[in-house]
Amino acid sequence: MTSTAASAEQITHPDGRVELRDPAVLEGSPYGNAELAPTRLPERRWTTYNYAALWMGMAHNIPSYLLAAGLVAIGMNWLQAFLTITLGNLIVLVPLLLNSHAGTKYGIPFPVFARAFYGVRGANLPALLRAFIACGWFGIQTWVGGQAIFVIVGKLAGEGWIGAAAIGGHPWTMWLSFTFFWVLQMILIWRGIEGLRRFENWAAPLVTVAFLALMIWVLVKAGGFGPILSQPSQLGWDADFWKIFAPSLMGMIAFWATLSLNMPDFTRFGQGQRQQALGQVIGLPTTMSFIALVSIVTTSGTVVIYGEAIWDPVELARRFESPIVVVIGLVMAILATMSTNVAANVVSPSYDFSNALPRWLNFRTAGLLTAVVGVLIQPWRLIADPEIYIFVWLSFYGGVLASVAGVLIAGYWFVARTELHLADLYRSEGRYWFASGWNWRAVVATLAGAVLGVGGAYSNPGGGPFPTDGLIPLLKPLYDYSWLVGLAVGFGVYLGLSMTSATTPDTARQDREAVR
Repeated sequence: MTSTAASAEQITHPDGRVELRDPAVLEGSPYGNAELAPTRLPERRWTTYNYAALWMGMAHNIPSYLLAAGLVAIGMNWLQAFLTITLGNLIVLVPLLLNSHAGTKYGIPFPVFARAFYGVRGANLPALLRAFIACGWFGIQTWVGGQAIFVIVGKLAGEGWIGAAAIGGHPWTMWLSFTFFWVLQMILIWRGIEGLRRFENWAAPLVTVAFLALMIWVLVKAGGFGPILSQPSQLGWDADFWKIFAPSLMGMIAFWATLSLNMPDFTRFGQGQRQQALGQVIGLPTTMSFIALVSIVTTSGTVVIYGEAIWDPVELARRFESPIVVVIGLVMAILATMSTNVAANVVSPSYDFSNALPRWLNFRTAGLLTAVVGVLIQPWRLIADPEIYIFVWLSFYGGVLASVAGVLIAGYWFVARTELHLADLYRSEGRYWFASGWNWRAVVATLAGAVLGVGGAYSNPGGGPFPTDGLIPLLKPLYDYSWLVGLAVGFGVYLGLSMTSATTPDTARQDREAVR
């Protein structure tokens, strides 16, 4: 298809946003459904506040709290932990905003955006990578929410609930709480994306108040900021600190590496580029810095009060004397977890799984599949230890997804120059079909970035599943910089292959003819 013919199928509005001239052009496409189709302009109504509230809702959650608390638990002082988290979120904001642009301009979700560079079929590679990681996160968040319910009921029902017979290492009442919270989230998922937007708008401010109340309670018990801020770092500022700073920073970046890919799933509903970008700049770094500060002060305060770092806020809540305080605090925690889980860990895989089977799965049914896989991953194991949580779970998947982010940034900003042809994203034999629906350049770049980024994955003795000298010993030094390595290699390899073997419609046609 020529550029002129493709342009005739889409309208570019004065504000730069693009939509199909006639949505009926996608009817009958085996690569589209109602959820994957470009969002029409009247449906793009999310404002700056909606995006700021979305990030407040996603960032104010217990795993975010555990992120900062985990750094304190492994020996950092309040300043070291705060700087590590703040720097990580400022870094990840860059690819996040770069990939958000396409969603707002074209009204397309992440897996459809990826088709422009991986191919109409090949986009399933990054989409399913992202989806299965989201399933793991869904499981983690659901387990945390179930713990909160378990503690609430235990405070009201007494020791019979808390001390119930164990199944699989946990009381059966914990499994019941986990199941109840799982069902609660399914109800929210079934309400769709607009129901999520309304939920985020009112839940986010309440959650902020709850975390502030928790910090104030600890400050009162600890005797103010003085005893907390005067605690020395167990690591100092010498080699012991810098040894764990780099992998910790990669973990902080990786925490939102998933959203740096699939933010088009949300920005496709934006009123404009300014609204989504400003909302995210206001929402992400400020919110994460706030929750980090609250978590650091609270966890450091537990050292003063109890003589040990209690990094899990649910465990801390068990020690409150007033049942009313426990119930109010943990209800806020449940709202926070639901807000994050459905937005960050269901919306994306719903689109991603739907992209793989558009005829069979829609937003709701794909969301249900996400929730089932999230349980099968056994999330209670991933969150049991701060070293596994930060250095194994976060660092490993961060390096893999970073290579995908590198491909998307190189492809959209440097190869395509932000110009896409909407209809061809849903067609076989169009400009994004490449060879049998796959662009080998993107696949090679992704594999190269992933292997170099996480091929040297290692664990400290007894601290994780990887060998101490690394999966590939030669690459072990790179694992401490997994996200940066994955991003740089994915970006560089894709850009290099595209420049030396230009990915144009003519090249795509030659690829198809070579396959035939």
